Amino acid sequence: MNLRIDESLDHRLELLAKRTGRNKAFYAAVAIEGLLDYQEDYFLAKDALVEFRYVDDSEMVLHEDVDWDALGQ
Repeated sequence: MNLRIDESLDHRLELLAKRTGRNKAFYAAVAIEGLLDYQEDYFLAKDALVEFRYVDDSEMVLHEDVDWDALGQ
């Protein structure tokens, strides 16, 4: 993967890498992983909200009607 970043961002990344003994690729991977975690959570929640808005009320299960102890068995 090739990536172009702003010179000031590259400078900050270089300083962090030198100070910690890691390489720039390590921190790029950490940053991408954090972004993916955030984006996946966002889109899963967004899709769940859309699905919730279009569900028929007759299909909805109230919290009180769920047998929480039986879930996962």
